[in-house]
Amino acid sequence: MRVVLQRASEASVSIAGKVAGEIGRGLVLLVGFTESDSEDQLRWMADKIPGLRVFSDSHGKMNLSLKEVEGDVLVISQFTLYGDTRKGRRPSFVQAAPPETAIPLYDRFLELLRASCPGKVESGEFGAMMDVALVNAGPVTLVLER
Repeated sequence: MRVVLQRASEASVSIAGKVAGEIGRGLVLLVGFTESDSEDQLRWMADKIPGLRVFSDSHGKMNLSLKEVEGDVLVISQFTLYGDTRKGRRPSFVQAAPPETAIPLYDRFLELLRASCPGKVESGEFGAMMDVALVNAGPVTLVLER
């Protein structure tokens, strides 16, 4: 499981011109899965993310977590996180989980996040062509892998 986490002051995802999800201050998560991912990875990630200290305190230090700032989360499925570009010019996505594996993992991850995050947890639509807009605060971007 791979997550690209971006701290945002606001973000939204649109599908066919309609907003499917939007958040204020919080985190945008681009999430990809492999065939071997399991409940263990999902639980670890859903526990880790809300506690990461990536928000600034009154001294400008990254000391506050999503829980402490009561932030929101926008989750976007992103199989291209497992794109392999080592050979040729066209990425290979053989490491990415097929939809029949990835969709249940994505849905379960959303469920776990909703249980562990203080604010709202919004999402795009698995497999849809989406337009994601965000104001990356900082910018702060981290890659988490389990």
